[in-house]
This record gives sequence, C-alpha cells and structure tokens, in this order.
Amino acid sequence: MNFQRADVRSIRSVAILGAGTMGSQIAAHMANAGVPVLLLDLNVHVAKEGLERTRKLKPEPFFTTDVPKLISLGGFDQDLDKISDYDWIIEAIVENLQKKKTLIKAVETHRHPTAIVSSNTSGIRVSTIAESCSDNFRRYWLGTHFFNPPRYLRLLEVIPTQDTDPSVVEKIKSFANYSLGKSVIVARDTPNFIANNIGLHGIMRTLQVLENGNLTIEEIDAITGPVIGRPKSATFRTIDMVGIDVLSATVKNLSDRLEDDADRLAFSLPPFIQKMLERDWIGEKSGQGFYRKTISPNGSEILVLDPVKLEYRTKLVPHLDRLEATRHIKAPSERLRALFLGRDSIGDFMRATLGSTLVYAATVAPTIAHSIDDVDRAMHWGFGWNLGPFEIWDVIGIENVLTACEVVTPPQLIGEILERGRGNVHSNARFRKGLIDPEASDPQLLRKAKNSLRIVRTNPSASLVDIGDGILALEFHSKINTIDLDTVQMLSDAVKEASKHFCGLIVGNDATNFSAGANLVHLLENIQESRWESIDRMVRSFQSANTGLRYAHVPVVIATSGLTLGGGCEIALHGYRVQAAAETYMGLVEVAVGLIPAGGGVKEMLVRSIETNNTLLSLQSTFETIGFAKVSSSGPDARRLGYLRTIDGFTMNRQNLMVDAKTLILSCLNKGYHRPQSNYEIRVGGESSLAALKLGIHLTWRAGRISDHDASIARKLANILSGGALAHPTSVSEQYLLDLEREAFLSLCGERKTQERIKHTLTTGKTLRN
Repeated sequence: MNFQRADVRSIRSVAILGAGTMGSQIAAHMANAGVPVLLLDLNVHVAKEGLERTRKLKPEPFFTTDVPKLISLGGFDQDLDKISDYDWIIEAIVENLQKKKTLIKAVETHRHPTAIVSSNTSGIRVSTIAESCSDNFRRYWLGTHFFNPPRYLRLLEVIPTQDTDPSVVEKIKSFANYSLGKSVIVARDTPNFIANNIGLHGIMRTLQVLENGNLTIEEIDAITGPVIGRPKSATFRTIDMVGIDVLSATVKNLSDRLEDDADRLAFSLPPFIQKMLERDWIGEKSGQGFYRKTISPNGSEILVLDPVKLEYRTKLVPHLDRLEATRHIKAPSERLRALFLGRDSIGDFMRATLGSTLVYAATVAPTIAHSIDDVDRAMHWGFGWNLGPFEIWDVIGIENVLTACEVVTPPQLIGEILERGRGNVHSNARFRKGLIDPEASDPQLLRKAKNSLRIVRTNPSASLVDIGDGILALEFHSKINTIDLDTVQMLSDAVKEASKHFCGLIVGNDATNFSAGANLVHLLENIQESRWESIDRMVRSFQSANTGLRYAHVPVVIATSGLTLGGGCEIALHGYRVQAAAETYMGLVEVAVGLIPAGGGVKEMLVRSIETNNTLLSLQSTFETIGFAKVSSSGPDARRLGYLRTIDGFTMNRQNLMVDAKTLILSCLNKGYHRPQSNYEIRVGGESSLAALKLGIHLTWRAGRISDHDASIARKLANILSGGALAHPTSVSEQYLLDLEREAFLSLCGERKTQERIKHTLTTGKTLRN
C-alpha cells in the first residue's frame, strides 16, 4: 500500500484512557519523562482511586514525589472531549474487544485529526479494535504494548496494522526510545504479539507441572530464577506481581483467537487457577496469590500456596541436590545446558517446560515476528531472560534439544537448518532480518571501539578506550564494578592520558551498574592484617584520583547508571558534569558499614550545601543524607538529595547513555571549557555548627533511633561537615577537609563494631545495626 506521509504532530502531551494497573503506571512513566498527562476513567473518582493505588506501589512508579503533579484526572462521562488537546492517546481499559471498540469510536469523534491513537492491549488483534473507524483514523492507529511495570521493563512492542502510516510508527519508536527509555520491537498483528505469546506458553507448561504435583512452588521458583539467567522473581512471584487476573485474561484472549483445538488446549488454565480467581487470590494487589505475607507478633512470614488443598502453608527451603551441584558453573548459559540435559527431576522439568517452549517458539516465530533476533530481544527486554529462545537453541544444541524433547518432526525453521547440514540457529537461519537495526537500537560506543582494537590501556579492573572524536573513555570492569587499587590507578592514568592526547574524558560503562563502591573484601583483609599504612595510602590515592578528575585540563563527564554507591558516588561528585541514566541509584552509603566517605564525598556534599543555601538547615539536610546513607530512587531523585546538580543531564534509555555523555562533552567543548579553580577555600561553621549537629545526634540516640556506634560515626561525620572544633566560622582548604575524612575513616576501620558490620554485609548483603 502506498502512503502519503501523515502529518504527525510532535508528542508533547499524552492522554491515557483507563486508570487501572497498567493505565495509571503508563501515565506515571509519561510524567517521569516530563510529559503532561490526562488520565481518564469512567469518572474522575475512579481515575483518582487508580492514581492513588499507583502511588503506593513498590517498586516506586514515579521518579520523584513531584512527578504526579503532571497528571490531570477526569472521566469519560464529562471529560472525553479534552483529548482533542493531546498528541498521543493511549487506550488502556479492560481486555474486552467490544468495550475497546465502543471507546475507540468515541475517541474518533473527539481526537485532533493528526493525533496518534494506540491500544495497550496485551493480546487482542489491533486491527479489529478500529476496524469500523475511518480510513484517516486508521492511518494514525496502532498498538503500543507496554510491559508491567512500565517504568522498569524496557520492552515496548509496537504493532502497526496494514493501514498504519509508517511515519506514525517512526514517531512512536523515536519518542519511546529517547523520551521513555524504551527498547522497541515492531511485532506482527497476531494474538499476544511476541513476548506474551512465548512467555505464556512457558508459564502454561509450568502450571501444568505444578498441577501434576511433581515439584512445589518454591522448587520451581528456585529453578526458574537467577540460576538459569532469569529474574529473582522467577515464575510465581512474577505472576503475583502481574496479577493472576491479568494472566487469566491474557491467556483467554490468546486461546479464543487460536484456530486449532490442540493449540487452544495448550493454553487452557488448570482448575485451581479458576478457584483462586473466585476467591480473589490474584496476587500482590489483593495481598495473596501464590505467596502471602503475614504479620505476627514474631515478625513477618511468607506463606506459600498448596495448589491441591488450596491452603497456605509455611514456605520451605528447596533442597534440590542437582541445583546445588551446578552452582559452581559460573556461566548461566552453561548451567542452563547442564540442568536441561540432566537425567533427574530438574532435567525432566526443564525439558517439559523450557524444551516445549523452545519448540513452540521456533514454530510460531515466522508468524508473530520479523526475525529470530526480535524474538530473543523481546524475551530479554519483556521477561528479563538472560538468553532468548533461539540463543538457548544454540547453547544446548539443535540435535540435543530435539533428542531430549523427543521431537520427531522439527519446526520448519529448524528443519531447514538441518537440511543444510548446519547446527547453529543464529548463523544459519534465513529468518534473521528484523525491522530494527540492532546497531541503531543498541549504540554501544565502548563495544564498537573495543572491537576496533582502540583500547589504549588496560588492567584487571579498568580500561581506557578511544571512542572517537578526541574522546577517551574509562571503563570499569571488575565485579559489580567495585573500586580497588587497579581502578584508582586507572582513574589517575585516565586524566593524564586525556590531558596529553585527547580533548575530553568520559567515565562510564555498558554494564547495568556504574559502581557498587569500594571493594570491601580487600579492605577487610587489610584491616584484619593491620595494614594501616596500606589503607592510608589507598585512601590518599583515591582522594588524589578524584580531585584529579575535578581539576583535569579537559572536561570530565561521569556517565552513571544503576548502582552508583559509595566510592562510585564520590567519583560522580567530582565530575565536571554527570550524564545519569534515569535509573540511577546514587548514594554515599559508607555509614551503613560503619565507615565515613573518604574519597572527597563529604567535602563535595558540603560544598554543594554551601552553594545551594549556606544555612544550618542546609547543613543538617546534608548531614542526614550522608548519615542515614540515603540512596536515590532514580536519577532525578539524586538531584533532590544533592548528589546531582541542575547542570547534570539525564538519559531515559540506558542504551543511549554513553552516546549522550559523548554529546554532552562535545557540547561543553564547543561552549568553551574552563578548568575549575583549584586550592579554593571552603566555608565551615566550626564549633557552633558542630554543637548543633551533636545535639541532634544526642536527641536521636535518646529516642532509640540509632545505636551507640551509629552515634559515634555520626559525631565523626558532624566533625568533618563543621570543619572540626574551630572557635568560629572560617574558611579552610580542600585538603584540610580531605584530611579530616581520611582520619575519620582510618579510626573507624579500627573499631570492632565497624569490622562486624563489614563482615555482616559481605556475608548476608544486608546492613547490621550493632
């Protein structure tokens, strides 16, 4: 079909029709992107209730507490005509075809002629919803399937119909990528599209195993979680999060639209699910599903459902010997292969569920997707799979999968590969090319530069990489990007190398997390061996490296994402600019392990406190941020806490972070870079500020909110922020405050209770309040 390019307005405002679980959360994320939102439901009261439920959800749907102010509320009964002022209208009501059709006909009456309209349906054919609408309307009509929770799951399936104008698709793809941080896959207009289609098949097979009583809920979740490269929520916690009612509706949509009786039977929910629905045991939103949390005088307890008796019982620790025996295998792909081929109950489960799903994916892929790569990416981004179905085919081996699953006639896609005598799906399948260029949708500067052998220098913890246009990148690659002596050395080397041979430096990486902070294992080893001089040199070196970033002869941009904690946060605080991923969790958390930030973090937060508002109230706020080890819930929230400044930037799509950081550094150069002044004086309050902070510490201790050791740490922090017990307010040097940080850090390293906290955190991953 030939199209005349549609007149598509820029997307500056969005109307969401339906304030249920998905509609309200989509509205929240649109507001996160700074877009004004109109949220409508049957009436304004229903819309308000929906938004209030969303405010209480965990994890938090909003970046900051101010974001909901961008959302206006209304009802279909009185406010539907207001959608005429909005650029993109998203239908997100209940999964009922007739109700969607009725609403969309009303939308056609009120929308602006060039407004884009889409449905967030998770399974209904998009074309059928608007089949009675005008030709003009259908040019601007498509499906946009968000995944729950919309803030955190990357995938957006865009489903054009045969009538959708290509320019509309491009507009949505671009907006979703850059403004919403979504990774887009263009799916075919088939029931349940790509991710839900394949994901539901796996869930159905898993429910079948559960119904047969071969494994318990706890055992299945132990198998289907991180051990095989899946999210911690595994199978049944994920279903509880999504909602068993949503699962049921999505399965019914798919089953009703399948033509073959055998296919419909494959998507038939077991009877115990219907009984759970009747009892409103639908997951987290009703307080119970496959799991239920109870509160008793002895504390909280997690109960788990017995699907046969439909009663809750105490959660048991799974004892699966084969699972334990494979934990030494570091690569999830190799562990998955070993479990899949094992001749035991876990192997039987894997073949009955995952094996069946692999065969199913190969069978339906050509009808639901434009490439096998799109199928793999859909499962990565929508369900959090470490490996997609076709990647798993290659990990296990085609012949192994077919033999283990007793497949007599392989799917056509697999059969064609075997006929050509080849055994690798990704290298030999004809069905490869999708509608999205992977390079364009996944612009990893570091990967491309390293593949081009542009590594300038490297050590076990970090590397310097030439990423072009005169920009040097410093990449951390230790475990969770923790900071050790090799990292610190490379920080210093990066500044020297960039100053001599480059015009700018980016500190960042392509990993999920920027840095989880200092390597506590190495620190504890030094403490236990009483290597105090070694610890002192380490702290001095880290302070020197960070101040080197601040006063570099070229602009330094720190590209943060995910965990940016402790020393990682201190590195960011010393950058000329920060380009932060929207999902950046930043904080000076050293107090949680009984220490004080000693890489210049306290000094930098004090400087920002003075620059923002030189009052005792501002100092108290900074003291609480560090003293309570506050961590931002997002990049924008880091600005509220003072870790980021108004001049720092945000990137909604993590995949674009390094590109955006490079763009920022080139912009700084174009505007003219002026090296910050060194050896400046910092105003401190002295004894008067220290006394006020100590009084607050004493009152908090008296109230039982902090322990004796907490109070001791807090007094050391107060001493640094006040500049020590100086007789009156005065100015001190930067080095003076760095010395106070270092002295406090070293003294706390010698405290038994601090050592206990470090050990506890390393052992359990949790904080000890001793």
